[in-house]
Amino acid sequence: MVLYGLMKHHYKALPVVPKIFYKQNAQDNAKGADSVHIVLNDKDEFTIWFGEAKFFNDISNARLADIIESVGNSLSTEKLKRENAIVTNVNDIDYLVKNQRLREDIKSALSQKESIDSLKPKLHIPILLLHECEITRKNSFLSDSYRESVKDFHFDRATVYFKKQLEKLNSIHLYEEISFHLILFPVPKKSAIVEKFVANVKHYKEAAKDE
Repeated sequence: MVLYGLMKHHYKALPVVPKIFYKQNAQDNAKGADSVHIVLNDKDEFTIWFGEAKFFNDISNARLADIIESVGNSLSTEKLKRENAIVTNVNDIDYLVKNQRLREDIKSALSQKESIDSLKPKLHIPILLLHECEITRKNSFLSDSYRESVKDFHFDRATVYFKKQLEKLNSIHLYEEISFHLILFPVPKKSAIVEKFVANVKHYKEAAKDE
């Protein structure tokens, strides 16, 4: 949900496949990419965004390796073809993209008949890492010193991440044509957020049963 909010408000993206509504039952995890969006520009061009989202206790090197493995798996031709099929098989794109020519261009680019290679220059991978952060836990307001401390920490983690990703994934054909966006989101305590979220879900489920 955090990634969907960032995609909508920061990148002005269209939520082409809101996967939370396409689960087969309440116990399922959303399969494949954690978010699927299309971003349009003022030149009537589009990019497609297949997002990854994780919530970690920390962003140590071991954790970064986990996300790189997940990103690599998501970029297999089979996985990308499957995501493209989902996008073109739901009606959302017809309602969200008003320009008929652009809508047909998007469907054509995502067609199973098209090579994945031709899509890769339009492919963006936003990688959201929510993580428990000691720096954030020790600060109670958004001071300049906090900003600089967390900025330095995240710059280091992002540098390490992309070096490791390049080492592991550069064998992917046309890797250099794909755009990756690392989004680091620090929180003071993971367990408190999880407990609050679960309590809210339980509350709304019970309220829905009573209606």
